[in-house]
Parts: sequence; C-alpha cells; structure tokens
Amino acid sequence: MFGYIRPQKGELLVREFEQYRGVYCGLCKQLGKSYGFAARMTLSYDCTFLGLLFLGRAPACGGFHKGRCVVNPAKRCTFCAEGQKELKFAAAVSVLLAYQKIRDDFRDGGIGKKFSRLFLLPFAARANRKASRDYPQLAEASRVMTEQQAEVEGNLEAGMDACAHPTGELLKTIFLSALLELEGLQEDSPEGRILGQFGYHLGRWIYIMDACDDLERDAQKGEFNPLLRKFCIEKTQDLSPEKKKEILLYANEALNMTMSQITGAFGLLEFIQFGPILENIVSQGLPEMQKEILFLKKEKEHVGSV
Repeated sequence: MFGYIRPQKGELLVREFEQYRGVYCGLCKQLGKSYGFAARMTLSYDCTFLGLLFLGRAPACGGFHKGRCVVNPAKRCTFCAEGQKELKFAAAVSVLLAYQKIRDDFRDGGIGKKFSRLFLLPFAARANRKASRDYPQLAEASRVMTEQQAEVEGNLEAGMDACAHPTGELLKTIFLSALLELEGLQEDSPEGRILGQFGYHLGRWIYIMDACDDLERDAQKGEFNPLLRKFCIEKTQDLSPEKKKEILLYANEALNMTMSQITGAFGLLEFIQFGPILENIVSQGLPEMQKEILFLKKEKEHVGSV
C-alpha cells in the first residue's frame, strides 16, 4: 500500500489521535505476532484505515493499553489489543499486498531495485504463504489483480481509467472480503453494495495519487506512468513546469470526481465507534494529502509514520 490514507492530525481531539495511534501500533504488534518481526516493515496508514474501519463497525473494541514499542523499546505506546479479527485481517492484507508489490518490482525494476527486492523476497514469501493459508481467496484476488494491473499498463492503448481500474477492483475485493469474513454479510447486501463502491473509488484515488507522487521520478527514469503516457511525455526534458502544471490540474479534476464518489458512499456507512476519526480521514485527511502531493510537495516532506 502507499500510505496516502491518513488523518488530518491537527483536527483530531487528543483522545481521538491516541485511539488512532493505538490502532496503528496495535496493527504493528499484530503483524509481528502473526507473520514475524520482518512483517512489521509492511505497516502502513492504508491498512491501519482498513482495520479502523471494521473495528468501528464491530459491536465492541478490545480496548487499549500502554506498553513498550517493539521497534524502539525506550518509547511507550498506546496499543489497541491485538488478536482481534479486524487487526488480523488488516495484517494479512498488509503482507499479501507487500509481497505482490515486491514481486512486481523485482520483475519490472532496474538492477538496483531487483537487488534490494531480492533481499526482501524470502521474508515476504514466508509471510505471504501464511497469510495465503489464512485467507486463500484474498491471496488469489491480490495475485490476479496485480497481474491484471501489469497487463493493462503494458497496453499502449490503455488510458487513465483503464489503468486505475485493477487497483479499484482490488480495494473493492478487499473491502467485500472483510465484510464477509468479519461481519458475515454478502456483497449483494446493502452494506456490500456501499462498501464495494467505497473501496473501488478509494482504490482509484490511490492509484492516481501514486501516479502524481511519482511523476518526476518516473519521467527521470523512463518508467511507466499513466499521466506521462496521456500527455505524451517520454523524457525528463519534456516535462516542463508548464506541462507539469497542466498534468497535475488534469489529475486534480479526476481526483476530485473520485473523491465525490468516496465521500458519498462513506456517508451511507454506519459506525458504532471511531466514527469521528474515520470521518476526519475521509473528509479532511484525503483532501489534504491530495493538496500536499499535487501542489505543496516541494514545501512539505511526505512523512511516513505516526
């Protein structure tokens, strides 16, 4: 996952931020417990959101407790109780997607990227095998969607919508799998239809955001980017400041249309707990991240941890 689904911290109450951080740290702990210490490296804001979303729909949360951070024992953290099925599911999604990303980088990346991924691959493969035993259908879906993503990106005729579709379908599948696994509801239920739409458009938003985030790097390295393809940019020198502004304005319009679908679907969901935190992430955190990546990237560092 990419780490774009995060809260707007300044707008959360202190208690709410402690709860969010507790779920983040609880997921880190669950990753280690379920898949080994190395699996903690796959921790992301995106899978934290997945866990938080379904914890918010659960009748009760397992509670929070203080403890020492495993990565930094000198630091005391708030942990959401591990062992809850929502965190187990989010941990499995984290390692399954990380494994597919590492395989994809190893297959299509340059020498440097291949070498670094070669080191990570055995650890990721071990965690992936265990997660695949726990959630076989989800593992198969992540593999198929990753292959479809590579196939569509290799098609020179594919536009932005076609390129974003596999990621949208993958997030839709993840949310519907979580609904069935955690709540026993089918995808044709009212909640299933809403979550399917929410997941699909959230996946589409993530894909376009990642394309914007990697725009200059992909132009410099000559790697695939759907925005560069659309605007016929092949070399770094073709990406002038004026052209980059044009590309980002186009992407912003596409992202805004996608955000309207995300917020519309989210507004139909019901939560027993953590509702204000989830509302903060969707209505404030996503737009702020979009603004930062597209227009303020040079002014503000893209921080990667809580």
